[in-house]
Amino acid sequence: MVTLLFLLTAVNFVDRMVISSVSPILRSVLHFSNTQYSYVVFAFMLGMTLGQVPVGMLVDRIGIGLGLPATLAGWSIANIVQALGRSVGGFAGPRFVMGLFECASISGSVKAVAEILPSQLRALAIGAVNTGFLVGSVITPPLAVSIIAHWGWRSAFVLPSLVGMLWIVPWTRTIRKVEARPAARATMPGALKLRDLLGISQTWGVILMRATSGPLSQFYWYWLPLYLVRGRGATMGTMATLASAAYFVGGSGNIIGGLISGWLIKRGFDVDRSRKLTFTAGALMCALCTFLVPLMFSLTGADLLVAMAFFGNNVMACLIYTIISDVFPESALARVTGMTGVGEGIVNMTLTLLTGIIVDRFSFQPVFFSASALPIVSIGALYLLVRRCELIS
Repeated sequence: MVTLLFLLTAVNFVDRMVISSVSPILRSVLHFSNTQYSYVVFAFMLGMTLGQVPVGMLVDRIGIGLGLPATLAGWSIANIVQALGRSVGGFAGPRFVMGLFECASISGSVKAVAEILPSQLRALAIGAVNTGFLVGSVITPPLAVSIIAHWGWRSAFVLPSLVGMLWIVPWTRTIRKVEARPAARATMPGALKLRDLLGISQTWGVILMRATSGPLSQFYWYWLPLYLVRGRGATMGTMATLASAAYFVGGSGNIIGGLISGWLIKRGFDVDRSRKLTFTAGALMCALCTFLVPLMFSLTGADLLVAMAFFGNNVMACLIYTIISDVFPESALARVTGMTGVGEGIVNMTLTLLTGIIVDRFSFQPVFFSASALPIVSIGALYLLVRRCELIS
């Protein structure tokens, strides 16, 4: 089951990132400017932000058995439609729809893990699922380039999505077996309504935690290559090697964070202490290393600090989703995860624009210094708003 959720995440990211590999061709063939291309990217981010809560509510209502394959089919079809695109609107429209459907991947996965696995295994399982993003980002560029070379750039949107939809077959067969087993935990009687969720501090706590951790991932994904080349003077070849190394090391934080949390529980720590200790350690590592990056004289040293910061950030990501599964009942998991995605989306779009302005007018240094404060805010949200990592009553 976890393997299938990992594959779903990888398919999600492959479909999402094909556009970046095709973007040079869009500029040369369809004469897109950088600004026009940014509109296409923004359309996806907007769809992801607006779709979080309603799509989460849909998955909560119809369940993961039908919800995950239905949303996968939705974003796959939207991705295929881009093969017909000839203008900015021809790409921005389908990208917006893709964003609406793709936000179900992580919220549905969190719901599935909570329904299937006991507490001591959830952090590791969610970490394993999250590594699908890392795998997807690694395989997409060579995959897309190979498809373009053999069948043209429009096929790069069609073929990955057609193959990805084959995931529905093993999922349908597996979910029947899982649904026949006893639940991993008792379900809280009665479904919490949206206004009920907004009235408790735990909801705002996890929203703030994700809103101050997710944008750091986006910062390293989208700005690290530019920082290494423009801010550190690396060549394109050196940048590719260093960035890949940082992403690989950083991505392992998902698995290791889950392992540490589970190990602490086996050593006698309760769920609350194990989650808090692991999350706090990851957040402090992320904050310290991010702050030190612009102060490091060596290019290799700076990249090592980025890798450690990204590692800590992925530990945070793994534990945030795990804490959501610990605190909220199954009937509300997809909605709550969607609400945290709204918070992340709003902060992410804002900080993305601010990063460009600050770098153009000053340098990367104030960006790193400011970003280092975000994990500290996330720690505060955990201890002051979430308070205890246990099922709400």
